[in-house]
Amino acid sequence: MIDSLPSRRAPSRQPGAVLLRLIGGFKILKGLALIAAAVSVFHLIHKNIADVILKWSHRLHIAPGFFFVERLVKRVQSVTERQLVVLAVVLLIYSAMFLIEGTGLLLMKHWAEWMTVITTSGLIPFEVYEMVHRPSWFKAITMLVNVVIALYLAERVRREAVERHRSVNPIES
Repeated sequence: MIDSLPSRRAPSRQPGAVLLRLIGGFKILKGLALIAAAVSVFHLIHKNIADVILKWSHRLHIAPGFFFVERLVKRVQSVTERQLVVLAVVLLIYSAMFLIEGTGLLLMKHWAEWMTVITTSGLIPFEVYEMVHRPSWFKAITMLVNVVIALYLAERVRREAVERHRSVNPIES
């Protein structure tokens, strides 16, 4: 009777466990980076953002009048405190999503694989849009990493579902 039960491997011995944990660690790093970004945005509330940019450009020894700094200063002059609060809250929401995914993947939870496939795949159209309108190497590499992660996890989830189906219905296999 015990022989007929499907064997369950320890999570650390499952094929792809190291890669799954690497993806989980990557997601946690992204979540922590977003928390840092949100805290930074919250610190900008009630401050003149243009002055902050100019102070940082001085600290980083960027020449006054550098086109990038000038362009950035012009763009932030119309940013409201409400927009900063909304941005910080959105960053915290994304952070929570990445931290939940990462923790689930580190713990080898099946639901985390599904969550990561769905959320990562859902963001790819936005990344494509960004690449078409404002291409950069950083965006291209980020999109490539996300596509590879989504494809890998989708295949892993599909393969696990097939294996589960075979273990439950060995006669049909």
